[in-house]
Amino acid sequence: MSIPSLFSRRSVVQAIALTVAVSGGSAMAQAFPSKPVSLIVPFAAGGTTDVLARALADKLSQALGQPVIVESKPGAGATIGADYVAKARPDGHTLLMGAVHHTIASSVYKKLPYDFSKDLAPITTVALVPNVLVVNATTPVKNVAELVAMIKPAPGKHAFGSNGNGTAQHLIGTQFQNLTGTDVIHIPYKGSGPLSTDLLGGQILMSFDTITPVLPHIKAGKLRPLAVTTAKRSAALPDVPTLDEAGLKGFNIGTWFGVLAPAATPKDIVARLNAEMVKIIQSPEFKAKMADIGAEPIGNTSAQMAQQIASETEKFGKLVKEAKVEIE
Repeated sequence: MSIPSLFSRRSVVQAIALTVAVSGGSAMAQAFPSKPVSLIVPFAAGGTTDVLARALADKLSQALGQPVIVESKPGAGATIGADYVAKARPDGHTLLMGAVHHTIASSVYKKLPYDFSKDLAPITTVALVPNVLVVNATTPVKNVAELVAMIKPAPGKHAFGSNGNGTAQHLIGTQFQNLTGTDVIHIPYKGSGPLSTDLLGGQILMSFDTITPVLPHIKAGKLRPLAVTTAKRSAALPDVPTLDEAGLKGFNIGTWFGVLAPAATPKDIVARLNAEMVKIIQSPEFKAKMADIGAEPIGNTSAQMAQQIASETEKFGKLVKEAKVEIE
């Protein structure tokens, strides 16, 4: 056998192997999904994550031709659900409805069984939802100044609730105390559902939940909004000031929600999911639904979401360190 013919055969074999690899990836994406898709919500049912997941799943089922089933796996500040998806088979059939909380948990928890920035692949950010400081309507305070005047002389007497340790609500509550010189007990819940129940029942004084789960109670006159936590006011609550306007200068923390897949999920499948989701998120129907719940639809690229995660992980890492928040 001549050397040229040997090289020629090797080249042919390599070319065939490359073609098979490329076509195999394409075939995998074309065959996807081959069964129902699970969209994991890392909080209890009834909260913003759950509401957004169900709004997206409804239309995504139609686009993919397979049921998209929303499953709740709450606990440990949304880290249980994230860990479940990080360790799932990377074939696009198990997805996470993640949130800003995961960029905070990386700094708050000493040990996590997964690395949020390495073990999960961003698909797209679904929406941004402002948080709002609310109290039970029976509470005799009408604004932030009156609330601070009530709780400051009684350290450790009152409590605020959050969606769990290491969540945005937890960090917002900690920052609020640092800036106002108050001491309020933190009560972590597994989601907005049980949190709202206790807030309405008077078991806790206040919360910094996202607007979505508390908006119906605000409209019903059962909860009183005192301030939103983002830099600008919410279109859903235009008459409610920001915490910055209420005297806590520079306060700006909101909650984004987005979908992620296990890190090794084929890029073709991630691209397919991104394209289908962005189409849904930017549709007039979905935008109208988001407006009703106080959410701002986003629908960005996977790369933009990855950049957002890296930036916020760094930002919240500094805030966590300054606030001295740490969980074993």
